[in-house]
Amino acid sequence: MEFVLIIGTILKVVLRIYTLVLWVRFVLDWITVLNRNFRPRGALAVAIELVYTVTDPPIRMFRKLLPPIRLGQVSLDLGWMLAMLSCWILIAIIPGW
Repeated sequence: MEFVLIIGTILKVVLRIYTLVLWVRFVLDWITVLNRNFRPRGALAVAIELVYTVTDPPIRMFRKLLPPIRLGQVSLDLGWMLAMLSCWILIAIIPGW
């Protein structure tokens, strides 16, 4: 049973870190929406590319399952929200600290 708790704790830590990376992705998406001239360079560009590389697969998967909802001129993308919700649910059901 102790082994299960250790693995569960490790998974929870990884999911919490991934949740933070999803929040960074959220902020970066809003920065690009609000400032179209935002062009990162150097190490910042590498870090931003890493964030997008890590978060894109689950967000794309959820976009395929539930495409963006059109609200007039605006499109509501639920991919990020579903990825975040999935992380929170997994954190809640996995045993461990």
